[in-house]
Amino acid sequence: MSDPILKVEINGAIATLTMNRPDKRNAMCEELLVALQDFYFAPPDGVRVVVLTGVQGHFCSGLDLSEHVHRSAEENLYHSRHWHGVMEKIQFGGLITVSAMFGAVIGGGLELAAATHVRIAEASTIFQLPEGRRGIFVGGGATARVGRLLGPDRMTEMMLTGRKYSSDEGLALGLAHYSVGEGESQDLAQTLAGKISRNAPMSNYLMVQSISRINDMSHSDGLFTESLAAALSQTTPDAEEGLRAFLEKRAPKFR
Repeated sequence: MSDPILKVEINGAIATLTMNRPDKRNAMCEELLVALQDFYFAPPDGVRVVVLTGVQGHFCSGLDLSEHVHRSAEENLYHSRHWHGVMEKIQFGGLITVSAMFGAVIGGGLELAAATHVRIAEASTIFQLPEGRRGIFVGGGATARVGRLLGPDRMTEMMLTGRKYSSDEGLALGLAHYSVGEGESQDLAQTLAGKISRNAPMSNYLMVQSISRINDMSHSDGLFTESLAAALSQTTPDAEEGLRAFLEKRAPKFR
């Protein structure tokens, strides 16, 4: 029996998802995209945080272009919108995702990473958007997510020139939150996932749902939305527990 294209390992509140296409540098084919969709749209009970990674030296090298040769314009439109739906679910579906990255984080792989919430890059990591050199354009959400991380001017230059960024450069630019040595991303990812899983669920939910959306709002609308999120979080049982734990000098025990 062959290995699954997406390996899933559950350890308490943490699920580790491993993209498993070593012969393709974990390029994103339709089957792998659907496997991610199936997990995120119906996660196992009790899972709060996901660690997402790849196998054999690469995170994800982008779209499997062999599947794109014979698509019509209409088919490509629907395929792009399918990507958008899955990436939106990863970012806003309620699970926190930590990316443990190494090797290729290219094209669609960078679009996937940009939809996750915490990104760790090993020294071998290469960030690139090479679509322009293939005669195509990004379609998995890069203009909305990578463009926000880099800024539109820098993303335009990155695509025009096919420029590659290293892990340290990615850290400086916001493509990664942590830059670590080879073989160190998984340990750090599991440590951070553990910390995140012990946060109050509503606090995690509001951080993910509110902050990026507030960034799209006017100043006054954003501040009002922040007040609503604060009011909601501060009236939960977990907020009461957090205050008691602080006063009693102990670690909180959230739901």
